[in-house]
Amino acid sequence: VPTSRACPQSAQYGTCSLRRMSAMEALELLDQLVDESDPDVDFPNSFHAFQTAEGIRRAHPDKDWFHLVGLLHDLGKVLVLFGEPQ
Repeated sequence: VPTSRACPQSAQYGTCSLRRMSAMEALELLDQLVDESDPDVDFPNSFHAFQTAEGIRRAHPDKDWFHLVGLLHDLGKVLVLFGEPQ
């Protein structure tokens, strides 16, 4: 099955041609949306990413790749700002 049939978003966003940005810019964009899964949180969404990365760093100080995964785990949510549903 071609990727575009299995996941239309892959065909639409997979080329990264909609908008290019750094990971930090994407983290900042997260702060522009209200996460439907946690709408009453009163701190920026990027804060959650940093909290997650720091928690992983404390628990697994020798796994730097894991720290990065914790930081980046919610970046896909920025697609809401481009019309995708939560």
